[in-house]
Amino acid sequence: MAIPDYQTLMLPVLVLASEGEQRVGDITDRIASQFGLTEAEREQLLPSGRQRILHNRIHWAKFYMSKAGLISSPARGRFVATEAGKALLATNPAKIDVALLMREPTFREFYRNETGAEAVATSATVNAGTSDLAEATPEEQIETAYQSVQAALRADLLERIIQNSPSFFEQLIVDLLVAMGYGGSHKNAAAQLGRSGDGGVDGVINEDRLGLDRVYVQAKRYAEGNTVGRPDIQAFVGSLVGLGATKGVFVTTSSFSQQARDFVRHLSQRVVLLDGNDLTGLMIEHNVGVRVSRAIEFKRLDEDFFAETD
Repeated sequence: MAIPDYQTLMLPVLVLASEGEQRVGDITDRIASQFGLTEAEREQLLPSGRQRILHNRIHWAKFYMSKAGLISSPARGRFVATEAGKALLATNPAKIDVALLMREPTFREFYRNETGAEAVATSATVNAGTSDLAEATPEEQIETAYQSVQAALRADLLERIIQNSPSFFEQLIVDLLVAMGYGGSHKNAAAQLGRSGDGGVDGVINEDRLGLDRVYVQAKRYAEGNTVGRPDIQAFVGSLVGLGATKGVFVTTSSFSQQARDFVRHLSQRVVLLDGNDLTGLMIEHNVGVRVSRAIEFKRLDEDFFAETD
Protein backbone atom coordinates (compact mmCIF):
# COMPACT_ATOMS: atom_id res chain seq x y z
CA MET A 1 0.00 0.00 0.00
CA ALA A 2 1.28 3.49 -0.89
CA ILE A 3 1.95 6.04 1.80
CA PRO A 4 -1.34 7.95 2.32
CA ASP A 5 -1.47 11.63 1.44
CA TYR A 6 -1.83 14.27 4.14
CA GLN A 7 -5.59 14.68 3.61
CA THR A 8 -6.16 10.96 4.08
CA LEU A 9 -4.16 11.22 7.32
CA MET A 10 -6.24 14.05 8.79
CA LEU A 11 -9.00 11.86 10.25
CA PRO A 12 -6.72 9.27 11.96
CA VAL A 13 -4.48 12.05 13.29
CA LEU A 14 -7.48 13.85 14.79
CA VAL A 15 -8.79 10.59 16.30
CA LEU A 16 -5.45 10.02 18.05
CA ALA A 17 -5.33 13.66 19.14
CA SER A 18 -8.75 13.23 20.77
CA GLU A 19 -7.24 10.60 23.10
CA GLY A 20 -4.96 13.19 24.71
CA GLU A 21 -1.73 15.08 24.05
CA GLN A 22 0.37 13.52 21.31
CA ARG A 23 3.64 14.05 19.48
CA VAL A 24 4.14 13.38 15.79
CA GLY A 25 7.00 11.00 16.52
CA ASP A 26 4.86 9.00 18.94
CA ILE A 27 1.91 8.41 16.59
CA THR A 28 3.85 7.69 13.39
CA ASP A 29 4.17 3.95 14.02
CA ARG A 30 0.52 3.66 15.09
CA ILE A 31 -0.64 5.30 11.87
CA ALA A 32 1.77 3.23 9.80
CA SER A 33 0.32 0.07 11.30
CA GLN A 34 -3.22 1.31 10.75
CA PHE A 35 -2.52 1.70 7.02
CA GLY A 36 -0.51 -1.53 6.81
CA LEU A 37 2.67 0.14 5.63
CA THR A 38 5.76 -1.98 5.14
CA GLU A 39 9.01 -1.25 6.94
CA ALA A 40 10.44 0.18 3.72
CA GLU A 41 7.44 2.50 3.30
CA ARG A 42 7.74 3.65 6.92
CA GLU A 43 11.38 4.59 6.38
CA GLN A 44 10.98 6.13 2.92
CA LEU A 45 12.55 9.60 2.82
CA LEU A 46 11.72 12.82 1.02
CA PRO A 47 13.95 13.66 -1.98
CA SER A 48 15.99 15.88 0.33
CA GLY A 49 16.82 12.81 2.42
CA ARG A 50 16.23 14.78 5.62
CA GLN A 51 12.80 13.54 6.75
CA ARG A 52 10.57 10.50 6.41
CA ILE A 53 7.65 11.01 4.01
CA LEU A 54 5.09 9.67 6.48
CA HIS A 55 6.35 11.92 9.25
CA ASN A 56 6.21 14.91 6.89
CA ARG A 57 2.64 14.20 5.81
CA ILE A 58 1.44 13.75 9.38
CA HIS A 59 2.96 17.14 10.17
CA TRP A 60 1.04 18.72 7.28
CA ALA A 61 -2.21 17.07 8.36
CA LYS A 62 -1.74 18.42 11.88
CA PHE A 63 -0.79 21.88 10.60
CA TYR A 64 -3.87 22.32 8.41
CA MET A 65 -6.22 21.07 11.10
CA SER A 66 -4.68 23.48 13.58
CA LYS A 67 -5.50 26.33 11.20
CA ALA A 68 -9.11 25.11 11.18
CA GLY A 69 -9.22 25.13 14.98
CA LEU A 70 -9.50 21.35 15.27
CA ILE A 71 -6.10 20.89 16.93
CA SER A 72 -4.17 23.03 19.41
CA SER A 73 -0.62 22.96 20.75
CA PRO A 74 -0.63 23.01 24.58
CA ALA A 75 3.16 22.60 24.81
CA ARG A 76 6.22 22.57 22.60
CA GLY A 77 6.09 19.71 20.13
CA ARG A 78 2.72 18.45 21.40
CA PHE A 79 -0.79 18.66 20.03
CA VAL A 80 -4.29 17.73 21.13
CA ALA A 81 -7.81 17.83 19.70
CA THR A 82 -9.83 20.92 20.59
CA GLU A 83 -13.49 20.86 21.56
CA ALA A 84 -14.28 21.75 17.93
CA GLY A 85 -12.20 18.80 16.79
CA LYS A 86 -13.98 16.43 19.16
CA ALA A 87 -17.35 17.80 18.05
CA LEU A 88 -16.44 17.08 14.44
CA LEU A 89 -15.45 13.49 15.31
CA ALA A 90 -18.81 13.06 17.06
CA THR A 91 -20.48 13.48 13.66
CA ASN A 92 -18.58 10.39 12.40
CA PRO A 93 -17.15 12.00 9.27
CA ALA A 94 -16.15 9.61 6.49
CA LYS A 95 -13.05 11.71 5.91
CA ILE A 96 -11.48 15.06 6.71
CA ASP A 97 -9.98 17.01 3.84
CA VAL A 98 -9.38 20.58 2.67
CA ALA A 99 -12.94 20.85 1.33
CA LEU A 100 -14.29 20.11 4.82
CA LEU A 101 -11.80 22.46 6.53
CA MET A 102 -12.94 25.27 4.23
CA ARG A 103 -16.22 25.30 6.16
CA GLU A 104 -14.36 26.82 9.11
CA PRO A 105 -13.99 30.64 8.94
CA THR A 106 -10.53 30.52 10.53
CA PHE A 107 -9.27 28.14 7.86
CA ARG A 108 -10.85 30.16 5.03
CA GLU A 109 -9.10 33.27 6.34
CA PHE A 110 -5.79 31.40 6.49
CA TYR A 111 -6.33 30.02 3.00
CA ARG A 112 -7.15 33.51 1.67
CA ASN A 113 -4.03 35.06 3.21
CA GLU A 114 -1.58 32.31 2.31
CA THR A 115 -2.64 31.10 -1.13
CA GLY A 116 -3.55 34.39 -2.75
CA ALA A 117 -6.42 35.84 -4.70
CA GLU A 118 -6.35 33.10 -7.32
CA ALA A 119 -7.04 30.46 -4.70
CA VAL A 120 -9.88 32.53 -3.25
CA ALA A 121 -11.45 32.80 -6.68
CA THR A 122 -11.48 29.02 -6.98
CA SER A 123 -12.39 28.25 -3.36
CA ALA A 124 -15.95 27.43 -4.45
CA THR A 125 -14.48 24.57 -6.44
CA VAL A 126 -12.68 23.31 -3.35
CA ASN A 127 -15.86 23.64 -1.29
CA ALA A 128 -17.68 21.54 -3.85
CA GLY A 129 -15.24 18.74 -3.09
CA THR A 130 -12.95 19.03 -6.12
CA SER A 131 -9.43 20.40 -6.03
CA ASP A 132 -8.66 23.51 -8.07
CA LEU A 133 -5.15 22.09 -8.50
CA ALA A 134 -6.54 19.58 -10.97
CA GLU A 135 -7.26 22.42 -13.39
CA ALA A 136 -4.13 24.46 -12.66
CA THR A 137 -1.06 24.57 -14.87
CA PRO A 138 2.15 22.97 -13.56
CA GLU A 139 3.56 26.42 -12.78
CA GLU A 140 0.43 27.34 -10.79
CA GLN A 141 0.67 24.09 -8.86
CA ILE A 142 4.30 24.83 -8.04
CA GLU A 143 3.41 28.32 -6.85
CA THR A 144 0.57 27.01 -4.68
CA ALA A 145 2.88 24.43 -3.13
CA TYR A 146 5.53 27.11 -2.53
CA GLN A 147 3.04 29.39 -0.78
CA SER A 148 1.91 26.50 1.43
CA VAL A 149 5.50 25.74 2.43
CA GLN A 150 6.10 29.43 3.20
CA ALA A 151 2.92 29.60 5.28
CA ALA A 152 3.96 26.57 7.31
CA LEU A 153 7.44 28.01 7.82
CA ARG A 154 6.04 31.34 9.07
CA ALA A 155 3.71 29.50 11.45
CA ASP A 156 6.59 27.38 12.75
CA LEU A 157 8.77 30.46 13.24
CA LEU A 158 6.08 32.22 15.29
CA GLU A 159 5.50 29.13 17.39
CA ARG A 160 9.20 28.80 18.20
CA ILE A 161 9.56 32.52 18.97
CA ILE A 162 6.67 32.42 21.43
CA GLN A 163 8.04 29.29 23.10
CA ASN A 164 11.39 30.97 23.75
CA SER A 165 12.20 33.64 26.34
CA PRO A 166 11.70 37.42 26.04
CA SER A 167 15.48 37.88 25.97
CA PHE A 168 15.68 35.51 23.00
CA PHE A 169 13.05 37.63 21.23
CA GLU A 170 15.07 40.79 21.86
CA GLN A 171 18.19 39.11 20.47
CA LEU A 172 16.21 37.96 17.45
CA ILE A 173 15.24 41.58 16.73
CA VAL A 174 18.92 42.54 16.96
CA ASP A 175 19.89 39.82 14.50
CA LEU A 176 17.12 40.81 12.10
CA LEU A 177 17.90 44.54 12.14
CA VAL A 178 21.59 43.87 11.58
CA ALA A 179 20.76 41.50 8.73
CA MET A 180 18.66 44.30 7.22
CA GLY A 181 21.65 46.65 7.31
CA TYR A 182 21.08 48.64 10.49
CA GLY A 183 23.60 49.30 13.23
CA GLY A 184 26.80 48.95 11.23
CA SER A 185 27.93 45.88 13.17
CA HIS A 186 26.34 43.33 15.45
CA LYS A 187 28.33 44.58 18.44
CA ASN A 188 27.25 48.18 18.00
CA ALA A 189 23.67 47.21 17.26
CA ALA A 190 23.35 45.12 20.40
CA ALA A 191 24.93 47.70 22.68
CA GLN A 192 21.66 49.39 23.61
CA LEU A 193 18.86 47.24 22.27
CA GLY A 194 17.23 45.13 24.95
CA ARG A 195 17.41 47.55 27.88
CA SER A 196 13.77 47.09 28.81
CA GLY A 197 12.01 49.89 30.62
CA ASP A 198 14.36 52.62 29.42
CA GLY A 199 12.05 55.56 28.79
CA GLY A 200 9.18 53.39 27.59
CA VAL A 201 11.11 51.74 24.75
CA ASP A 202 12.83 48.38 24.55
CA GLY A 203 15.91 49.72 22.82
CA VAL A 204 17.53 51.87 20.21
CA ILE A 205 19.65 51.02 17.19
CA ASN A 206 21.75 53.18 14.89
CA GLU A 207 20.18 53.64 11.48
CA ASP A 208 23.61 54.00 9.89
CA ARG A 209 27.19 53.10 10.73
CA LEU A 210 28.08 56.58 11.93
CA GLY A 211 25.12 56.77 14.26
CA LEU A 212 23.81 59.98 12.69
CA ASP A 213 20.24 58.84 13.22
CA ARG A 214 18.60 56.33 15.49
CA VAL A 215 15.57 54.08 15.40
CA TYR A 216 13.76 53.26 18.64
CA VAL A 217 12.25 49.80 19.05
CA GLN A 218 9.37 48.36 21.03
CA ALA A 219 8.92 44.57 20.98
CA LYS A 220 5.88 42.65 22.25
CA ARG A 221 6.01 38.85 22.27
CA TYR A 222 2.29 38.14 22.27
CA ALA A 223 0.43 34.93 21.49
CA GLU A 224 -1.83 34.79 18.44
CA GLY A 225 -5.13 36.57 19.10
CA ASN A 226 -3.64 39.02 21.61
CA THR A 227 -3.93 42.12 19.44
CA VAL A 228 -1.85 45.24 20.04
CA GLY A 229 -4.25 48.17 20.26
CA ARG A 230 -4.05 51.92 19.85
CA PRO A 231 -3.24 52.61 23.56
CA ASP A 232 0.01 50.60 23.27
CA ILE A 233 1.02 52.58 20.17
CA GLN A 234 0.10 55.89 21.80
CA ALA A 235 2.30 55.03 24.78
CA PHE A 236 5.19 54.19 22.45
CA VAL A 237 4.75 57.43 20.51
CA GLY A 238 4.67 59.34 23.79
CA SER A 239 8.03 57.81 24.66
CA LEU A 240 9.42 58.86 21.28
CA VAL A 241 8.28 62.43 21.88
CA GLY A 242 9.89 62.43 25.31
CA LEU A 243 13.16 61.21 23.81
CA GLY A 244 13.05 63.68 20.95
CA ALA A 245 13.01 60.77 18.51
CA THR A 246 11.47 60.83 15.04
CA LYS A 247 11.59 57.16 14.08
CA GLY A 248 10.29 54.03 15.75
CA VAL A 249 9.52 50.40 15.03
CA PHE A 250 6.90 48.48 16.99
CA VAL A 251 7.28 44.72 16.57
CA THR A 252 4.84 42.08 17.77
CA THR A 253 4.44 38.37 17.18
CA SER A 254 0.65 38.81 17.06
CA SER A 255 -1.22 41.57 15.16
CA PHE A 256 -2.30 45.21 15.37
CA SER A 257 -5.85 46.50 15.57
CA GLN A 258 -7.14 48.64 12.72
CA GLN A 259 -7.33 51.60 15.13
CA ALA A 260 -3.62 51.20 15.89
CA ARG A 261 -2.74 51.13 12.18
CA ASP A 262 -4.91 54.17 11.46
CA PHE A 263 -3.29 56.07 14.33
CA VAL A 264 0.27 55.87 12.98
CA ARG A 265 -0.73 57.18 9.54
CA HIS A 266 -1.18 60.72 10.78
CA LEU A 267 1.86 61.11 13.02
CA SER A 268 4.72 63.56 12.55
CA GLN A 269 7.01 60.75 13.70
CA ARG A 270 7.75 57.86 11.35
CA VAL A 271 6.45 54.75 13.14
CA VAL A 272 6.49 51.35 11.41
CA LEU A 273 4.34 48.48 12.69
CA LEU A 274 5.58 44.92 12.12
CA ASP A 275 3.13 42.14 12.99
CA GLY A 276 3.87 38.43 13.18
CA ASN A 277 3.42 37.92 9.45
CA ASP A 278 5.71 40.86 8.62
CA LEU A 279 8.30 39.70 11.16
CA THR A 280 8.52 36.14 9.89
CA GLY A 281 8.49 37.33 6.28
CA LEU A 282 11.53 39.51 6.98
CA MET A 283 13.23 36.67 8.85
CA ILE A 284 12.81 34.40 5.83
CA GLU A 285 13.92 37.13 3.40
CA HIS A 286 17.07 37.92 5.38
CA ASN A 287 17.85 34.34 6.49
CA VAL A 288 17.38 34.88 10.22
CA GLY A 289 16.36 31.68 12.01
CA VAL A 290 16.11 29.80 8.71
CA ARG A 291 18.47 28.20 6.23
CA VAL A 292 18.20 26.94 2.69
CA SER A 293 17.16 23.29 2.61
CA ARG A 294 17.12 22.85 -1.12
CA ALA A 295 17.33 25.20 -4.13
CA ILE A 296 15.33 24.34 -7.24
CA GLU A 297 15.89 26.02 -10.60
CA PHE A 298 13.11 26.04 -13.19
CA LYS A 299 13.79 26.80 -16.85
CA ARG A 300 11.45 27.72 -19.67
CA LEU A 301 11.69 27.92 -23.43
CA ASP A 302 13.68 30.87 -24.79
CA GLU A 303 11.47 32.11 -27.62
CA ASP A 304 14.10 34.59 -28.81
CA PHE A 305 16.58 31.77 -29.42
CA PHE A 306 14.23 30.04 -31.86
CA ALA A 307 13.12 33.22 -33.67
CA GLU A 308 14.65 33.10 -37.17
CA THR A 309 15.57 36.34 -38.88
CA ASP A 310 15.06 36.96 -42.57
